Amino acid sequence: MLNSVKGKGISMLMVRGKKSIFFDLPYWKDLYVRHNLDVMHIEKNVCESLIGTLLNMPGKTKDGEKTRLDMAEMGIRESLKPITESGKRRFLPLACYVLSRSEKRQFCSTLSEIKAPTGYSSNIKSVVQMKDLRLINLKSHDCHTLMQQLLPVAIRGLLPKQVRAVIVRLCYFFNAICCKVIDPIKIEELQEEVVVTLCLLEKYFPPAFFDVMLHLVVHLPREIKLCGPVWLRWMYPMERYMKILKGYVRNRSRPEGCIIECYVAEEAVEFCSEYLESAQTIGIPKSLESRQNVRMRFKVTPVEYKMLCEAHFYVLQNTPEVDCYRLQHLRKGERWLQAEHRRCFIPWVRQKIETELANPNHCVTETLRWLANEPRRDVIRYSGYGINGYSFHTREHDLRSTTQNSGVTVEGESLHVSSAKDKNPVYANMSYYGVIEDIWELNYTSFKITVFRCKWVDNKT
Repeated sequence: MLNSVKGKGISMLMVRGKKSIFFDLPYWKDLYVRHNLDVMHIEKNVCESLIGTLLNMPGKTKDGEKTRLDMAEMGIRESLKPITESGKRRFLPLACYVLSRSEKRQFCSTLSEIKAPTGYSSNIKSVVQMKDLRLINLKSHDCHTLMQQLLPVAIRGLLPKQVRAVIVRLCYFFNAICCKVIDPIKIEELQEEVVVTLCLLEKYFPPAFFDVMLHLVVHLPREIKLCGPVWLRWMYPMERYMKILKGYVRNRSRPEGCIIECYVAEEAVEFCSEYLESAQTIGIPKSLESRQNVRMRFKVTPVEYKMLCEAHFYVLQNTPEVDCYRLQHLRKGERWLQAEHRRCFIPWVRQKIETELANPNHCVTETLRWLANEPRRDVIRYSGYGINGYSFHTREHDLRSTTQNSGVTVEGESLHVSSAKDKNPVYANMSYYGVIEDIWELNYTSFKITVFRCKWVDNKT
């Protein structure tokens, strides 16, 4: 707090402030980290300032007439000085950090049309107001998802290139520090990166944009180096638990008593449920408990034999018990694999297993016997499938939903050749991206296998 004191022709500037009581502790001056910086609230405040300035939202933007006058008084960016017309009317020239109306419409339209997987975030469409072209009621986790992934996508093709690049750099920094595992060597690089990023922000954004929250961003890498990853210290767990405690309140005039009674009751019921095998777990949503091998609406339909063979070939390729037969079939050469393996492997395996079954001392398992006979032509087709805590839906189902659970990615080993005349092909890992077109359950009589029929992106284009 600064106060100007005048007396006897002398003007003095006195710095007045409050000294924290913690400095009276004998060990306080020796602590490396005296205050824990909460990344959740820092990220939220930075995101709100950035979004408010880009969309020029009243009450949220760091730009305005006073800001422009301050810059003119400082002698910087005089081209942004308010212009007076007709003696009374004043307007602000469009700055490089403010979106035009058409760009605002494109920005809000992009966010309103984004579909995220279930559990990834809240429905972003609910915070977008297309009429006023602004974002409202942003929660902490909404700002987190915006700064982590969505904002760089939404501003693509908007703003000048240099302004867009520095915003993406800031988003990349928050994405890097929020990782569960951080290489200590990269912390120094992040420290240098954030300093350069803030310097670039100062080139384009007004001085009013740089409040204390943006300054605290500089200290985050040092705190990570001393205290560890931020996800062990941020406020998300506490905020979520506070929501649970607020749900205990039934009488608003006595909130503490309501919380105590509900907490004791829940502890007692949970203690008793340990002795009841059929009791449901308290505190875990039923949808999460029953998400192991959950099947949604289905119908039984016959499929083309060619498509059935494709699915059956995939099952054989990924069944460990068939590996020995697959390796025997591949001894004819790598180039032959690319041309004939997919076409000949299914009948070859069936004939090979039938030959071994003719031997009384065969070692063919029951699984191999049913796999050799191929699945039934009538398959069960599902619109959704839940396994290992994840939900998958078909593309047709996602078109009618507010979430998107049909996207998949697989890293697989594939044969790579430089040209048609290449005689030395090599195997290499490659990432494949696609969407789920259909979910089949193949019936092998004694067991069933679920497969996803996907449409993959062409990596060659």
